[in-house]
Amino acid sequence: MTRRSWAGHAEELFTASRRGVITVAQLEELGVPSRTSYRRCRPGHPWQRLLPGVVLLRTGTPTRRQLLEGALLYGGGEAVVTGLESCRRQGLKRAARPGEPVHLLLPAHLKTTSSGYVLVERTTRMPTPIEVDKLPLAPVVQAVLDECRRLTERAPIRALLAEVVQQLKTDPADLSTELEKGSDRGSALPRDVLREIGRGARSPAEAEAMAVWRRTGLPDPVWNFQVCDERGRYIATPDAWCDEVALAWEIDSYEFHFGQPGYAATLERNNRYAAAGVAVVQTVPSRLRSEPRAVAGELVLAYRAAANRPRPPVVLAGRRE
Repeated sequence: MTRRSWAGHAEELFTASRRGVITVAQLEELGVPSRTSYRRCRPGHPWQRLLPGVVLLRTGTPTRRQLLEGALLYGGGEAVVTGLESCRRQGLKRAARPGEPVHLLLPAHLKTTSSGYVLVERTTRMPTPIEVDKLPLAPVVQAVLDECRRLTERAPIRALLAEVVQQLKTDPADLSTELEKGSDRGSALPRDVLREIGRGARSPAEAEAMAVWRRTGLPDPVWNFQVCDERGRYIATPDAWCDEVALAWEIDSYEFHFGQPGYAATLERNNRYAAAGVAVVQTVPSRLRSEPRAVAGELVLAYRAAANRPRPPVVLAGRRE
């Protein structure tokens, strides 16, 4: 294609692009002068500039995939997508936030910097990418920690790590190992949350519950273990269990109202507790955040009451997987 003929070959330009995304340098090779490319990206013209040197061959809102393609073209051939985008593309069920950046890893020797919607992180520990739908992605273990290091509050880190462990079957031990290998920057909160997960938390609410329990000064419970009666019949799998006094703590996922999903199952569980003589404290997740001191006080009172009655003949069984 010559400089004079490109205008009549729009389909060829699109074919040479990545879903309509192409660099100005590539367009030059196809006969489109750089000044023409930039002119066609001005308001009211048929193209748009996504990033320095990167063009979308149409107007309108780019798709998330087009933004990804633009980021990878901007980053160059060694760029790898990390963070939430990588986790999501590998199965994490979490929608993209409006304005969420595309987080790229680049080798440390490159000089490319963040621009527009692209967050560039240069590293000496470039991962071997996993290719999903022709996109180079950082492995989940590294990608999720790259995201966590950028977060400054415990709650979203808890939520994200718990989701990755639950949904993607990621081993918390692998996350801890990767965290120790990487930069210390932003690692304190993820390290603390991983310790909570290692002690048994399977959800953000359970991790918050562990923090509340530490306020009580009571002996540490076990988390997510099955409890059976003396004949080996299943009673329940409480979120936390104090075996020495047979006290169960349940972090129930919703306020109790007739007709809600799970209401009947919760009643059946509580009836089994009652029949076995097990003391139970029930807490909704919202109170773990809004009233942690009050919840801790309730646990202390329940523990003392349980300690003052004969312990029922119930036993711990296996841990829930």
